[in-house]
Amino acid sequence: MPGGLLRCLMAALLTLGVLATSPPAAAHTSLTATEPAADSTVQTGPARVTATFNEELQPAFAAVTVVGPDGNLWSAGEPEVRGTTASVPVRPLGPSGRYTVNYRVTSADGHVVSGAWSFIVTVPSTGTPGPAVVEPASRGRIALWPFAVGATALGAAAVTWTARRRRSGEHR
Repeated sequence: MPGGLLRCLMAALLTLGVLATSPPAAAHTSLTATEPAADSTVQTGPARVTATFNEELQPAFAAVTVVGPDGNLWSAGEPEVRGTTASVPVRPLGPSGRYTVNYRVTSADGHVVSGAWSFIVTVPSTGTPGPAVVEPASRGRIALWPFAVGATALGAAAVTWTARRRRSGEHR
């Protein structure tokens, strides 16, 4: 059997062996419960909102906010992370309507998890809101086309170089 073919066969068998014995990728942290429950209807606002996850969280860099139907911030204070939960105190709520809880937490393995859920308050109250929530200015997005063009050019250069090398007989 020619040496080149034997080397290719050995590399293929080694790769297959590594893939066959690799453990499956672990799933990332996910939201398992909320308080108040997602899409629930409550008569009065909660004193605190809580998100529970399936894995431990890092206490640093957590963000939990509550935005009311009036576009104002109704969460009060800093989020608190304990084990698998992240929570934040809530001001006495104001208008009736849909309140949205936004969260961004970091799991113990370093993955950032973000999302939102909402609940509806049916009875208006006289709470005082925090500041109005403003949409962040549109972030400058990095264009991907220069990377695609560069990768294509690099691939074409590699193919051209390989073809010229084979034609000139420089290969072993």
